Formats: sequence, C-alpha cells, structure tokens
Amino acid sequence: MSEPHDHHHGHDHDHDHDHEQDQEHDHDHGELSEADEERERERVRRHALAQIRQYPDAALRMKAKEVTEFDPYLMQLVERMITLMTEAQGVGLAATQVGVLQRVFVFELEDEGTKAVVNPRLVDPSPDTEIEEEGCLSLEGVRVPVERATRITVEGADPGGDAVRFELEGLGARVVQHETDHLDGVLIIDRTDTEHRKVALGQLRPQTVLR
Repeated sequence: MSEPHDHHHGHDHDHDHDHEQDQEHDHDHGELSEADEERERERVRRHALAQIRQYPDAALRMKAKEVTEFDPYLMQLVERMITLMTEAQGVGLAATQVGVLQRVFVFELEDEGTKAVVNPRLVDPSPDTEIEEEGCLSLEGVRVPVERATRITVEGADPGGDAVRFELEGLGARVVQHETDHLDGVLIIDRTDTEHRKVALGQLRPQTVLR
C-alpha cells in the first residue's frame, strides 16, 4: 500500500533566495542540497517501483499459497520486501507484488517499525467501517475510496516461525486488510465503486500500453 497523502511533507518555497544561499553553502561543503536529496529519494523510489509488479501483471491476480518452510529463503524474501517497501515510500507490501506466490506481507506498524506476517489471518473485524482513499504500489498514481473495518486483528507467524498477533485500528487496520487482499489476488479497484473503478482503469490504461 502506498503512503497516504497526508503523510507526505511539503516544502516551503517562500524563502527562495535564502534557499539558494543555503544550496551554495551546502555545495561548498560537499553536501547534498535539499533539492538534490529530494531528487535522490525520487530516483530511489522509481528504482524500487520498477522491481514491484505493476498492473496488469498476472501475479497480482494470483492467490498466494501457505508458507510451509521457515528457511533462509523466507528471511531473504522478507528483507527484500522491507527494503523495496521503504525505498518505494510505501506502508505495506505483499509477496505477490514481487512475483512470489507465498502468503507473506510486510507493513509499517506505528511506533514499532516494520513487521512481517507469514500466513496471516484476519479475525475480529469491527462492525464499524470507514471509507477512505487508498493507493497501491502496484497501481501507481491511482487513489480510490475503499471501505474497510476500522479495527481488526491479524494473526500469523513471524519469519522465524513464532506466532504473532497484532490488534490494529485506523491506518494499521486498513493496511493489513489491503495487503491480505493482495494475497488473494484482490486489488483496490475491485473494492471501490463503479465510477472510481472506471476512472482508475482509464488512468492505468496509458501506462499499460507503454509497458
């Protein structure tokens, strides 16, 4: 899942002259300016997105299989997924998004860092739901309203095979529902209303032709 819009931080352009002086000062000391750092972050993000399967890649519609072996390969997969999610500036990533049909996802847990859940099961969804915009690292540029339970618990295992359980609400609850959908071949365009789905497919079609 891509980061919500309100998690991005804008830049203040009111002090252009001061900013230019700061840039000169930074270059004099061999440091990257703020603009250079932003360009580098964008370059890294683009490179990561190029390694994440993009719609309409067939892997995004396949159902992942239960993990049966907790081995070094699984550890490497999780490490790679965490790196790609972070570099792509996302808050969640499922194994199917990197072309691996295993029931694994990683996500950012507020105040606790990045977590991985193997063979996740969603339990105890709240009767309360909320509709909010969601983006996806596999549907770049698309944001559509999706209804999700506001609170949910995810159970499963960590990459070492030990049991894990996270009781989540708000963004965390939304992210694990989004990533579990991925493991079942379900995308946000399947969860939104007809009008927004049509608009999203229109956005995706030009990108599809170019690939």
